[in-house]
Amino acid sequence: MEKDRLLAFSDGVIAIIITIMVLELKVPHGVSLHDLAAVAPVFLSYVMSFIYISIYWNNHHHFLHLVRRVDGLMLWANLHLLFWLSLVPFTTGWMGENDFAPVPTALYGVSLLMPAFAWQGLQYAIIRGQGPESALAQAIGRDLKGKLSPLLYGLGILFAFLDTRIAGTLYVLVALMWLIPDRRVERAVRRS
Repeated sequence: MEKDRLLAFSDGVIAIIITIMVLELKVPHGVSLHDLAAVAPVFLSYVMSFIYISIYWNNHHHFLHLVRRVDGLMLWANLHLLFWLSLVPFTTGWMGENDFAPVPTALYGVSLLMPAFAWQGLQYAIIRGQGPESALAQAIGRDLKGKLSPLLYGLGILFAFLDTRIAGTLYVLVALMWLIPDRRVERAVRRS
């Protein structure tokens, strides 16, 4: 299978995910800044989730430029990733509508943790299909960010029950780690 078809499908699903999230933003009932402040948690959760979905889209785009061909395992690994990403709008809305309460904030962390595991699965599927000497395998190396992210998400999930501000800070920290695409992958894309 051509990777362009996989990229196009993934792009479409990610666009729908973002669309669902933005449709959940409701206009405040009132004209004062106080009315606008009342919807701030929903807006902040949307911004954080938009950044996360954008990070996945950006890195997915870079990764697949290093793939020569797509096999069945990669297709299923990609669908697994898209499934978990598709749940982000639900947890985003729940967390924002409930002012970052502990249980919704913890579940939001789970909705970030599971795509991280699925991402690793997609990486392994690609490397398995392309070989350990492939451009992607060489580019990601030991993948310290990929291994650290689930740990930070796990800590965020636990801290959500103690102090949701700490959980939120950990979620933001992971996003900041990934905001700029991995330079090693970008270099490998330029070389290929």
